[in-house]
Amino acid sequence: MKLAVVGATGLVGTEILEVLDEHNFPYDELLLVASERSVGKQIEYKGKKHTIVGLADAVAAKPEIAIFSAGGSTSLEWAPKFAEVGTVVVDNSSAWRMDPSKKLVVPEINAKELTKEDKIIANPNCSTIQMVLALEPLRNRYGIKRIVVSTYQSVTGTGKAAVDQMMAERAGESNPPMVYPHKIDMNVLPHIDVFQPNGYTKEEMKMINETKKIFSDDTIQVTSTTVRIPTMGGHSEAVNVEFKQDFDLAEVRALLEATPGVIVQDDPTNFVYPMPINAHKKDEVFVGRLRRDESQPNTLNMWIVADNLRKGAATNAVQIAEYLLENKLV
Repeated sequence: MKLAVVGATGLVGTEILEVLDEHNFPYDELLLVASERSVGKQIEYKGKKHTIVGLADAVAAKPEIAIFSAGGSTSLEWAPKFAEVGTVVVDNSSAWRMDPSKKLVVPEINAKELTKEDKIIANPNCSTIQMVLALEPLRNRYGIKRIVVSTYQSVTGTGKAAVDQMMAERAGESNPPMVYPHKIDMNVLPHIDVFQPNGYTKEEMKMINETKKIFSDDTIQVTSTTVRIPTMGGHSEAVNVEFKQDFDLAEVRALLEATPGVIVQDDPTNFVYPMPINAHKKDEVFVGRLRRDESQPNTLNMWIVADNLRKGAATNAVQIAEYLLENKLV
């Protein structure tokens, strides 16, 4: 079984390789693929040196699965070329997420919708994945009417250059390379991705639209404010969810504790609650600060944290690939 990792030298690509190793993902041949400027370079992985290959050579090799983390424009151009030779592409970019002909998959929620005909599968946005995974058991039990989400997102979500900007600012460098329009260290930017005509950013609209698609429910009302903060290790979210039915807090906690991939950390009297510093390098989604919204009926407040490079990207993509193999869809 040939497996290709496209964008192998980037932040998410590096994380994908770590997750593949940790999960003992079964393959016979691994193709590490990157841009032309990286072709020919060598990466040591699992005690073996791998030479970076270009996209055309990777297509010619006809891998069974290609996990993409190389940006939207690369995915739009090359994912169909892989699909044409029979490769199943699991794509981390936003290129295919809202394409009605493509599945948007969080394995624990909707992998069962996948078939052998699905040659390009979209990985959702990092901030969407952690929220919907925590909400899924509650949606099944109570039904969801409305979601209000405010995010507190790590600079790692922007990429290595953003991490470099923050660390340079923290080190007191006078003219650090700027990825953001403002300083990020000791600051908060209520701005992730490009502003849209309606005043929302693309990141906010991703959360709104992707949530409805993953849940296959356009009746759920979603509003979002996404914020970049000077942290690493993961994204955090304050989620206010209005259910169609009333709920019992003890049952909510029990439902979450029984959900694969979710860990409840909710003991505020002992200062136990999810934090990105503790989510770093973990595959799970952490949930805490569970409390009733006392301003209106049937409404819950919750705090959700996950490593955006893991479950928010690499881990989810690898889990999709694992599902494809386990269910003989490749």
